[in-house]
Amino acid sequence: MSRHPTPPSPTAAGGERAAPLAGRTALVSGGGSGLGAAIARALVSDGARVVITGRDERTLKETSARLGPAVTHRVCDVSVPSDVAELAECLADEEVSVLVNNAGIAGPVAPLTEIATDEWDEVFDVNVRGVFLMCRAFLPGMTARGTGDVINIASVSGKRPLLRRTPYCASKMAVIGLTTTLAGEVGPLGVTVNSLSPGPVSGPRMARNFRLEAERTGSSYEAAEAAFVSRAALGRMVTEEEVGAAVTAMLRMPGLCGADIDLSAGMVAR
Repeated sequence: MSRHPTPPSPTAAGGERAAPLAGRTALVSGGGSGLGAAIARALVSDGARVVITGRDERTLKETSARLGPAVTHRVCDVSVPSDVAELAECLADEEVSVLVNNAGIAGPVAPLTEIATDEWDEVFDVNVRGVFLMCRAFLPGMTARGTGDVINIASVSGKRPLLRRTPYCASKMAVIGLTTTLAGEVGPLGVTVNSLSPGPVSGPRMARNFRLEAERTGSSYEAAEAAFVSRAALGRMVTEEEVGAAVTAMLRMPGLCGADIDLSAGMVAR
């Protein structure tokens, strides 16, 4: 018999439909701002208790206060094993049943031959090693209980050429490979593992990338942005709110395991 059965539709007292994630604790890395904060907000809206992590305590505190009492925060650098171990110890009394590995950095915008070794390593330390360390720390509790969900935030940039972004693209393809293999390992134990690959998301990170690309190529910011989104069928970037909604939608799909979902406004990924 499956250890991860299809759950019934939750019903609150009085016959009203309960929030889909009511009673569950979700952990979101890189949750202080941007996509992480949007994902946390969507999880709270669906009834989850959420713990957000990141490296900047002030940002985490501000986001926790803004999102309300269902959100708490812990400082953690996911690339540092001792930080992740301390986080797991602090949350030992929590049944973390949803893990969203969102923490990531964009890395340099430059040809591969101009990228320093430490720049390359920093991207992989956060974007890939961080996913490994967080999964290693929190999967044992899920597998022991026979249920849980892991969503790793990858990127369509891991699946198509993106010039002058080799560390980022390679790291995101690594996340997808980690996801599909890990799903095979822990799926039989009742835990689903999937990845979500957003396309360009409007916000400060993309603004930075467009500015750097414009400086490097001698074009305008507007031209750099237009060139980037020109491959999208909808002719635009996706929003942070759409990414948050996609995460909660994936959590409502109990049969989803080992999948990589594109959310790209129709950008061609392959």
